[in-house]
Amino acid sequence: MTKHYELLFVLKPTLTEEENKEKLEFIKKVLVDNEAKIASVHDMGMRKLAYEIQKYPRGYYYVIYYEAKPSVIDEILRNLRYSEDVIRFLNIKYENKKEIRQWQLMSEGKPLIQPKENKKEESKTTSEKENNESKE
Repeated sequence: MTKHYELLFVLKPTLTEEENKEKLEFIKKVLVDNEAKIASVHDMGMRKLAYEIQKYPRGYYYVIYYEAKPSVIDEILRNLRYSEDVIRFLNIKYENKKEIRQWQLMSEGKPLIQPKENKKEESKTTSEKENNESKE
């Protein structure tokens, strides 16, 4: 049975655009070769790191949403661990129905939090209108 995963990895900022694409394609190939189904890939671009890693203050961020059998995760992570160009990575498993729904929304690039109307402000404005009307 396949599980839903999110793979975030950060590449060295010294890589050229061409080298970044090659590394991304290599990681996608590792996933596909291990029978993973890639749902989407998000290129988040160059970002500032929270703290320096290997003396790099910035890095190229990529997120891949995929489905795979749990048995292939070790092989995928092994390839990331031994790559000199990957300075950090994080693999997240989504298990319950709520998490999987969030995974589906994120893989489609949709926002997770929908803006809601503020009910307190509505009730406050209604009560203020009533107070103003009673004063008149």
